[in-house]
Amino acid sequence: MIHGDLDAARIEAALAARGVASTDVHLLATTGSTNDEARRAASAGAPHGALFIADAQTAGRGRGAHRWFSPAGANLYASLLLRGEIEAPALPRVTLVVGLAVAELVEATLHRGVLVKWPNDVLVDGRKLAGVLVEAQLRGSTLSALIVGVGLNVHTVAFPDELESTATSLLRAGGVNLDRSILVADLATRIHGMVARFAESGLAPFLPALRARDALRGRRVSHEGAPGVGEGLDAEGRLLVRFDDGAFRAVTSGEVLFATTSQSAPSCAT
Repeated sequence: MIHGDLDAARIEAALAARGVASTDVHLLATTGSTNDEARRAASAGAPHGALFIADAQTAGRGRGAHRWFSPAGANLYASLLLRGEIEAPALPRVTLVVGLAVAELVEATLHRGVLVKWPNDVLVDGRKLAGVLVEAQLRGSTLSALIVGVGLNVHTVAFPDELESTATSLLRAGGVNLDRSILVADLATRIHGMVARFAESGLAPFLPALRARDALRGRRVSHEGAPGVGEGLDAEGRLLVRFDDGAFRAVTSGEVLFATTSQSAPSCAT
């Protein structure tokens, strides 16, 4: 069953009202992963802008094979298929841009500040609200499709015990009138526009906004078990860390945790 605030016709109408002409909206009651749905559709020739939304996921996943809590009727699980926008080496920077798009949507919804935790999480009150998973589909060495997955906690009030202290939702953070059809249309519109701008101009136009929302800058962190302090983002979107052993490095991969926590919340619902 698809719960009432998700409706394909309303999503299409909202996208059209925002200048995004898309009638290729796929709304599913349940799926394993919306990113997997988008990948299969991309292989079958689905067009640029195809949007895949699920009311529930049974195998939502994120960066580093983390799982995402994906109950029915509660949250937003969506994947957008983009073609011809960027090259595969730019994927880490696209993830940051999409994270910023999510953060700006949340700020407009809650009317309060939001932080982006490198490379793919959005935080409110120090708790994870959303995650991003960007994947590429290659044909030989050529990028044939970009799959942008977002998981956004909307209506959830109670989380599993292992997430209760690290996760939050728009509702828990004070959001009102939370309509998932409108939220996904707003989100897809922002992603379309920001990824297109990234394809034209690179990361530079987004760096001031990302740096202003950097959850790790000045914080004690741990990267692959090595403690240090976050020192912001460089021009390529890499995380700068001054490690306790004196090394100063730009981190390009691996898991970064707040040093005060023993584990991270699962990443991205896709």
